[in-house]
Formats: sequence, C-alpha cells, structure tokens
Amino acid sequence: MAFGAFNHHRQKESMADINVTPMVDVMLVLLVIFILSAPMFTHAVKLDLPRAQAAGAPQPQDAIRIAIDAAGTVYWNDTALKDGDLEPRLADAARRASQAGSQPELQLRADRATRYEAVAQLMAAAQTAGLTKLVFVTDPKEKK
Repeated sequence: MAFGAFNHHRQKESMADINVTPMVDVMLVLLVIFILSAPMFTHAVKLDLPRAQAAGAPQPQDAIRIAIDAAGTVYWNDTALKDGDLEPRLADAARRASQAGSQPELQLRADRATRYEAVAQLMAAAQTAGLTKLVFVTDPKEKK
C-alpha cells in the first residue's frame, strides 16, 4: 500500500523522498536534553568514612627522614639544611639508589602549620631527582 491510497484519482507512483527533518529535530532536542542533564549525573558522593587505628609500619633501613617545620626549614635526618642543599642531597640519594638497585623511602614529616608550597616544592625536587617512594608520616589519632 502506498501513501495516498485512499485518493483514487492520484497517480500510482512510489514516493522517492524521505522527509528527515522531523527526525533531525527530534535528535537535536534529545542532544540538548542530554547535554543539559549530563552534569547532574556526575556528582560527588559525600562519605563519612570510618576512623581506625593501624599498627605502625616497619621502618626500612634505607629510609631518609625529611622534616619541614612551620617556618619552612627543611631537616635531613634531623639535621637542618641550608637553602640550596636539598636538591644535591636528593640527587646524591638517587644516584646511590641507582647503584644499589633499590630506591630509598623518603619519609616526609611536615608541621601542621607548614605552607603547602614548601611541601609541593620538596615533592617536585624529589621527583626531579628521580625519587618516587614518598611517605607522609603523621601522628596517630588519639583514641576517645
């Protein structure tokens, strides 16, 4: 049955064109709906994670203790460093690590009042030197 079959006076020829305009309109409307609703599906879930005490990890023998106090002074194994002494020490530790075959663990202790900039600079210097084992050391949470 062809379109217009109820009209007997019309010529009997097939329709060669398909009107895609309504289909394009519907697709564009759906696209706009998906674009507007997509950010609603990507929201962060707020979780109240449980708190637990963990046993302390064993200290590796080749660990390097780096501390930063509130004033930004950097300590290498409890010895204060002058400005510019950190990078050569990190490079020397990386060189010794490549010779020994295993990287030392950098244990970073930062004062609560330390600026994030100082911590970020230390992390960048360690990464530049090729040291990637970085551990943040904290005090255990007090039990209530």
